[in-house]
Amino acid sequence: MISLIVVGKALWVIFVVCWYMLRRPFDRRARRAKLTVDRQKGADTLRLAVSLIGLGILPAVYVATSQPRFASYPAHPVLIALGILTGIGALILFRLTHRALGQMWSVSLQLKQDHKLITTGIYKHLRHPMYTAFWLLALTQALLLSNYIAGLSGLVGFGFLFFARIGPEERMMEEAFGGEYHQYRARTWRVLPFVY
Repeated sequence: MISLIVVGKALWVIFVVCWYMLRRPFDRRARRAKLTVDRQKGADTLRLAVSLIGLGILPAVYVATSQPRFASYPAHPVLIALGILTGIGALILFRLTHRALGQMWSVSLQLKQDHKLITTGIYKHLRHPMYTAFWLLALTQALLLSNYIAGLSGLVGFGFLFFARIGPEERMMEEAFGGEYHQYRARTWRVLPFVY
């Protein structure tokens, strides 16, 4: 009989592969686009690296080796079920954000040539739904991986990226779109519906 720990690990891998498959075509297109603003260097590279360690490297080490063993705990079916639900929600939201952004998407703090402010689709209600999707993905990791370090590292790693990047990103949008962005910000929620 397959243990719940193995099920959780397998599900995490499936969600990561699905995330990658959803993002890959957009990433390939984004690399070819001409940029007018590129703030990926320096601080944003560090933020992305910390997030990658938490959402990718530490959980992958745990999935492959079960290390660090001292931080493991028994898996619970309720946590696995909740992990499946949050994972599905993360992927749906992730797809909606990419579909709405189209060619305006980038992995970092970048603006494309002829960049437009996207205010349709999921962006009609939330300014940063991709961050919402990543919070859900980090929560999925915490629910599926029965290891305090590997499970929670996604929340810590992405949390670092989020709290260090959200201010600079909104300032970049204000600089680029001025009053249009101010009006958009006034009528939308930042990351969660009904929460500023």
